Amino acid sequence: MNHKYTNILVIKLSALGDFILSTGPFKAIRQHHKNSNITLLTTSLFAPIAKKTGWFDDIYIDKKPKAYEFKEWLKLRKFIKGNNWSRIYDLQHNDRTSIYFRFLTKPKPEWSGIEKNCSHKHNNPDRDMLHTIERQIEQLEIAGITDVPDTDISWLEDNIEIFNLPENYCIIVPGGAFHRKNKRWPEQEYIKLSKYLLEKNITPVLIGTKSEEDITTNISRISSSIINLTNKTSIGQIASLGRKAKLSIGNDTGPMHILSATGCPSLVLFSEESRPSETAPRGKVTEIIQSKDIKKLFFENILVKIEKLLVY
Repeated sequence: MNHKYTNILVIKLSALGDFILSTGPFKAIRQHHKNSNITLLTTSLFAPIAKKTGWFDDIYIDKKPKAYEFKEWLKLRKFIKGNNWSRIYDLQHNDRTSIYFRFLTKPKPEWSGIEKNCSHKHNNPDRDMLHTIERQIEQLEIAGITDVPDTDISWLEDNIEIFNLPENYCIIVPGGAFHRKNKRWPEQEYIKLSKYLLEKNITPVLIGTKSEEDITTNISRISSSIINLTNKTSIGQIASLGRKAKLSIGNDTGPMHILSATGCPSLVLFSEESRPSETAPRGKVTEIIQSKDIKKLFFENILVKIEKLLVY
Protein backbone atom coordinates (compact mmCIF):
# COMPACT_ATOMS: atom_id res chain seq x y z
CA MET A 1 0.00 0.00 0.00
CA ASN A 2 1.23 3.48 -0.90
CA HIS A 3 4.60 2.22 -2.15
CA LYS A 4 5.57 5.64 -3.48
CA TYR A 5 5.42 7.05 0.04
CA THR A 6 8.64 5.64 1.41
CA ASN A 7 9.54 8.40 3.83
CA ILE A 8 6.88 10.20 5.88
CA LEU A 9 7.24 13.07 8.36
CA VAL A 10 4.58 13.90 10.95
CA ILE A 11 4.84 17.20 12.84
CA LYS A 12 3.29 17.57 16.30
CA LEU A 13 5.09 19.82 18.78
CA SER A 14 2.62 20.61 21.58
CA ALA A 15 0.71 20.67 23.85
CA LEU A 16 -0.09 17.64 26.01
CA GLY A 17 -3.85 17.77 25.42
CA ASP A 18 -3.40 18.27 21.68
CA PHE A 19 -0.90 15.43 21.55
CA ILE A 20 -3.43 13.08 23.16
CA LEU A 21 -6.16 14.25 20.75
CA SER A 22 -3.79 13.50 17.86
CA THR A 23 -3.34 9.82 18.71
CA GLY A 24 -6.22 8.83 16.43
CA PRO A 25 -4.66 10.65 13.46
CA PHE A 26 -1.21 9.22 14.33
CA LYS A 27 -2.62 5.71 14.21
CA ALA A 28 -4.49 6.44 10.98
CA ILE A 29 -1.31 7.68 9.29
CA ARG A 30 0.53 4.54 10.40
CA GLN A 31 -2.25 2.29 9.06
CA HIS A 32 -2.37 4.19 5.76
CA HIS A 33 1.41 4.03 5.26
CA LYS A 34 2.04 0.51 6.56
CA ASN A 35 5.26 -0.02 4.64
CA SER A 36 6.69 3.48 4.95
CA ASN A 37 9.30 4.85 7.29
CA ILE A 38 7.48 7.37 9.50
CA THR A 39 9.33 10.00 11.53
CA LEU A 40 7.72 12.18 14.17
CA LEU A 41 9.04 15.70 14.69
CA THR A 42 8.17 16.65 18.25
CA THR A 43 9.59 18.16 21.43
CA SER A 44 11.56 16.37 24.15
CA LEU A 45 8.52 16.27 26.46
CA PHE A 46 6.55 14.03 24.10
CA ALA A 47 9.34 11.88 22.65
CA PRO A 48 9.19 9.21 25.40
CA ILE A 49 5.45 8.66 25.05
CA ALA A 50 5.66 8.80 21.25
CA LYS A 51 8.14 5.90 21.37
CA LYS A 52 5.64 3.84 23.35
CA THR A 53 2.96 4.13 20.66
CA GLY A 54 4.78 1.89 18.19
CA TRP A 55 3.52 4.05 15.32
CA PHE A 56 6.81 5.81 14.51
CA ASP A 57 10.04 4.40 13.16
CA ASP A 58 12.07 7.45 14.17
CA ILE A 59 11.61 10.49 16.39
CA TYR A 60 13.44 13.76 15.89
CA ILE A 61 13.56 16.30 18.70
CA ASP A 62 12.63 19.86 17.80
CA LYS A 63 14.36 22.11 20.33
CA LYS A 64 12.19 25.01 19.12
CA PRO A 65 15.19 27.33 18.87
CA LYS A 66 14.94 31.03 19.59
CA ALA A 67 15.57 33.48 16.75
CA TYR A 68 19.21 33.99 17.82
CA GLU A 69 20.08 30.28 18.10
CA PHE A 70 21.49 30.03 14.59
CA LYS A 71 23.23 26.65 14.94
CA GLU A 72 20.03 24.98 16.12
CA TRP A 73 18.07 26.53 13.25
CA LEU A 74 20.64 25.24 10.78
CA LYS A 75 20.37 21.72 12.24
CA LEU A 76 16.60 21.85 12.01
CA ARG A 77 16.70 23.21 8.46
CA LYS A 78 19.10 20.44 7.43
CA PHE A 79 16.80 17.80 8.94
CA ILE A 80 13.70 19.11 7.18
CA LYS A 81 15.42 19.71 3.83
CA GLY A 82 17.74 16.75 3.73
CA ASN A 83 15.61 13.66 4.24
CA ASN A 84 13.84 13.34 0.89
CA TRP A 85 10.37 13.22 2.41
CA SER A 86 7.59 11.73 0.29
CA ARG A 87 4.88 13.45 2.30
CA ILE A 88 4.71 15.66 5.39
CA TYR A 89 1.68 15.80 7.70
CA ASP A 90 1.65 19.07 9.61
CA LEU A 91 -0.65 18.47 12.59
CA GLN A 92 0.62 21.59 14.35
CA HIS A 93 0.13 24.24 11.64
CA ASN A 94 1.33 27.38 13.34
CA ASP A 95 3.85 30.11 12.51
CA ARG A 96 6.77 27.83 13.33
CA THR A 97 5.71 25.05 10.96
CA SER A 98 5.08 27.67 8.27
CA ILE A 99 8.80 28.40 8.49
CA TYR A 100 9.50 24.69 8.10
CA PHE A 101 7.43 24.62 4.92
CA ARG A 102 9.51 27.48 3.54
CA PHE A 103 12.69 25.54 4.31
CA LEU A 104 11.72 23.05 1.59
CA THR A 105 13.02 23.69 -1.90
CA LYS A 106 11.23 22.85 -5.15
CA PRO A 107 10.06 20.35 -6.00
CA LYS A 108 8.58 20.27 -2.52
CA PRO A 109 7.31 16.98 -1.05
CA GLU A 110 3.60 16.52 -0.61
CA TRP A 111 2.40 18.54 2.38
CA SER A 112 -0.84 18.07 4.31
CA GLY A 113 -1.62 21.28 6.17
CA ILE A 114 -2.70 24.85 5.66
CA GLU A 115 0.25 26.36 3.80
CA LYS A 116 -0.41 28.29 0.62
CA ASN A 117 0.38 26.20 -2.45
CA CYS A 118 0.89 22.99 -0.47
CA SER A 119 -0.26 19.81 -2.22
CA HIS A 120 -3.06 18.83 0.19
CA LYS A 121 -4.31 22.07 1.68
CA HIS A 122 -6.94 21.98 4.39
CA ASN A 123 -8.89 24.79 2.78
CA ASN A 124 -12.02 24.85 4.93
CA PRO A 125 -12.31 28.53 5.96
CA ASP A 126 -14.08 27.46 9.15
CA ARG A 127 -11.50 24.85 10.14
CA ASP A 128 -10.46 26.76 13.28
CA MET A 129 -14.04 26.54 14.55
CA LEU A 130 -13.90 22.74 14.53
CA HIS A 131 -12.86 20.61 17.46
CA THR A 132 -9.24 19.45 17.13
CA ILE A 133 -10.33 15.89 16.37
CA GLU A 134 -12.84 16.81 13.65
CA ARG A 135 -10.38 19.32 12.18
CA GLN A 136 -7.67 16.69 11.88
CA ILE A 137 -10.09 14.11 10.48
CA GLU A 138 -11.05 16.59 7.78
CA GLN A 139 -7.40 17.41 7.08
CA LEU A 140 -6.48 13.74 6.67
CA GLU A 141 -9.49 13.06 4.47
CA ILE A 142 -8.18 15.66 2.02
CA ALA A 143 -4.90 13.73 2.02
CA GLY A 144 -6.72 10.47 1.22
CA ILE A 145 -6.97 9.01 4.72
CA THR A 146 -10.63 8.32 5.41
CA ASP A 147 -10.47 5.93 8.37
CA VAL A 148 -9.37 7.77 11.52
CA PRO A 149 -9.90 5.82 14.77
CA ASP A 150 -10.88 7.31 18.10
CA THR A 151 -8.28 8.61 20.52
CA ASP A 152 -6.13 5.65 21.53
CA ILE A 153 -3.85 5.64 24.58
CA SER A 154 -4.16 1.93 25.33
CA TRP A 155 -0.36 1.73 25.10
CA LEU A 156 0.16 4.44 27.74
CA GLU A 157 0.73 3.04 31.23
CA ASP A 158 3.13 2.92 34.14
CA ASN A 159 3.36 1.33 37.57
CA ILE A 160 1.00 2.81 40.20
CA GLU A 161 1.29 0.05 42.79
CA ILE A 162 3.96 2.16 44.49
CA PHE A 163 1.25 4.63 45.52
CA ASN A 164 -0.69 2.05 47.54
CA LEU A 165 -4.06 3.59 46.68
CA PRO A 166 -7.43 2.58 48.14
CA GLU A 167 -10.07 0.98 45.94
CA ASN A 168 -12.31 4.07 45.72
CA TYR A 169 -10.54 7.24 44.77
CA CYS A 170 -11.13 10.37 42.71
CA ILE A 171 -8.35 12.12 40.84
CA ILE A 172 -8.39 15.89 41.29
CA VAL A 173 -6.46 18.17 38.92
CA PRO A 174 -6.67 21.66 40.49
CA GLY A 175 -3.81 23.31 38.62
CA GLY A 176 -3.12 24.35 35.06
CA ALA A 177 -0.85 26.60 33.06
CA PHE A 178 1.00 28.96 35.41
CA HIS A 179 0.51 31.92 33.08
CA ARG A 180 -3.25 31.30 32.75
CA LYS A 181 -4.49 31.10 36.33
CA ASN A 182 -7.87 32.51 35.31
CA LYS A 183 -8.60 29.05 33.90
CA ARG A 184 -8.47 27.56 37.39
CA TRP A 185 -11.47 26.73 39.55
CA PRO A 186 -10.93 28.33 43.00
CA GLU A 187 -9.01 26.50 45.67
CA GLN A 188 -11.82 26.81 48.22
CA GLU A 189 -14.19 24.99 45.85
CA TYR A 190 -11.73 22.12 45.50
CA ILE A 191 -11.65 21.98 49.29
CA LYS A 192 -15.46 21.68 49.35
CA LEU A 193 -15.22 18.94 46.70
CA SER A 194 -12.63 17.06 48.74
CA LYS A 195 -14.77 17.18 51.88
CA TYR A 196 -17.75 15.87 49.91
CA LEU A 197 -15.72 12.97 48.52
CA LEU A 198 -14.40 12.04 51.95
CA GLU A 199 -17.96 11.91 53.27
CA LYS A 200 -18.72 9.47 50.44
CA ASN A 201 -15.70 7.34 51.42
CA ILE A 202 -13.95 8.29 48.20
CA THR A 203 -10.31 9.29 48.65
CA PRO A 204 -9.24 12.51 46.86
CA VAL A 205 -5.97 11.98 44.98
CA LEU A 206 -4.30 15.23 43.93
CA ILE A 207 -2.00 15.41 40.92
CA GLY A 208 -0.10 18.27 39.33
CA THR A 209 3.32 19.71 38.66
CA LYS A 210 5.79 21.33 41.05
CA SER A 211 4.46 24.79 40.14
CA GLU A 212 1.06 23.75 41.50
CA GLU A 213 2.28 22.55 44.90
CA ASP A 214 0.87 25.58 46.68
CA ILE A 215 -2.74 24.80 45.81
CA THR A 216 -2.47 21.02 46.26
CA THR A 217 -0.74 21.45 49.62
CA ASN A 218 -3.51 23.73 50.85
CA ILE A 219 -6.19 21.28 49.75
CA SER A 220 -4.45 18.28 51.31
CA ARG A 221 -4.17 20.05 54.67
CA ILE A 222 -7.87 19.54 55.38
CA SER A 223 -7.46 15.79 55.95
CA SER A 224 -4.68 13.27 56.38
CA SER A 225 -6.76 10.91 54.22
CA ILE A 226 -6.12 12.97 51.10
CA ILE A 227 -3.31 11.60 48.94
CA ASN A 228 -1.12 14.27 47.38
CA LEU A 229 0.84 12.99 44.37
CA THR A 230 1.89 16.41 43.10
CA ASN A 231 5.12 16.20 41.10
CA LYS A 232 5.22 12.43 41.66
CA THR A 233 3.42 11.05 38.60
CA SER A 234 4.64 10.30 35.10
CA ILE A 235 2.36 10.74 32.10
CA GLY A 236 2.00 6.96 31.97
CA GLN A 237 1.08 6.81 35.64
CA ILE A 238 -1.66 9.40 35.11
CA ALA A 239 -3.19 7.09 32.50
CA SER A 240 -2.96 4.07 34.79
CA LEU A 241 -4.48 6.07 37.65
CA GLY A 242 -7.39 7.02 35.40
CA ARG A 243 -8.17 3.42 34.47
CA LYS A 244 -8.78 2.51 38.12
CA ALA A 245 -10.28 5.77 39.43
CA LYS A 246 -13.94 6.15 40.29
CA LEU A 247 -13.90 9.56 38.60
CA SER A 248 -11.70 12.56 37.85
CA ILE A 249 -12.41 16.27 38.21
CA GLY A 250 -10.21 19.14 37.14
CA ASN A 251 -9.51 22.23 35.12
CA ASP A 252 -8.96 22.53 31.39
CA THR A 253 -5.45 21.11 31.37
CA GLY A 254 -3.42 18.31 29.78
CA PRO A 255 -3.87 15.59 32.42
CA MET A 256 -7.66 15.79 32.04
CA HIS A 257 -7.23 14.80 28.38
CA ILE A 258 -5.34 11.70 29.48
CA LEU A 259 -7.85 10.80 32.18
CA SER A 260 -10.83 11.27 29.86
CA ALA A 261 -9.19 9.19 27.14
CA THR A 262 -8.78 6.23 29.51
CA GLY A 263 -12.56 6.05 29.91
CA CYS A 264 -12.47 7.39 33.46
CA PRO A 265 -15.73 9.27 34.22
CA SER A 266 -14.49 12.85 34.07
CA LEU A 267 -15.75 16.35 34.77
CA VAL A 268 -13.75 19.14 33.13
CA LEU A 269 -14.22 22.74 34.26
CA PHE A 270 -13.75 25.51 31.71
CA SER A 271 -13.48 29.26 32.12
CA GLU A 272 -14.41 31.71 29.39
CA GLU A 273 -10.74 31.79 28.32
CA SER A 274 -11.10 28.47 26.50
CA ARG A 275 -13.39 27.03 23.87
CA PRO A 276 -14.48 23.52 24.79
CA SER A 277 -16.18 23.18 21.41
CA GLU A 278 -12.68 23.24 19.90
CA THR A 279 -10.37 21.81 22.56
CA ALA A 280 -12.34 19.83 25.17
CA PRO A 281 -11.10 16.41 26.29
CA ARG A 282 -12.89 13.50 24.67
CA GLY A 283 -13.81 10.28 26.42
CA LYS A 284 -16.56 7.70 26.82
CA VAL A 285 -17.88 9.41 29.95
CA THR A 286 -16.75 13.04 29.91
CA GLU A 287 -18.84 15.97 31.11
CA ILE A 288 -18.02 19.62 30.49
CA ILE A 289 -19.03 22.68 32.52
CA GLN A 290 -18.09 26.13 31.30
CA SER A 291 -18.60 29.31 33.30
CA LYS A 292 -18.13 32.89 32.17
CA ASP A 293 -16.69 33.58 35.60
CA ILE A 294 -15.12 30.40 36.95
CA LYS A 295 -14.43 32.20 40.24
CA LYS A 296 -18.20 32.25 40.79
CA LEU A 297 -18.77 28.64 39.82
CA PHE A 298 -19.52 27.05 43.19
CA PHE A 299 -19.26 23.42 44.23
CA GLU A 300 -23.02 23.31 44.65
CA ASN A 301 -23.39 24.19 40.95
CA ILE A 302 -21.52 21.09 39.81
CA LEU A 303 -22.83 18.60 42.37
CA VAL A 304 -25.51 17.19 40.04
CA LYS A 305 -22.85 16.37 37.42
CA ILE A 306 -20.67 14.71 40.03
CA GLU A 307 -23.52 12.55 41.29
CA LYS A 308 -24.29 11.55 37.71
CA LEU A 309 -20.70 10.46 37.11
CA LEU A 310 -20.55 8.48 40.34
CA VAL A 311 -23.17 6.01 39.10
CA TYR A 312 -21.01 4.82 36.17
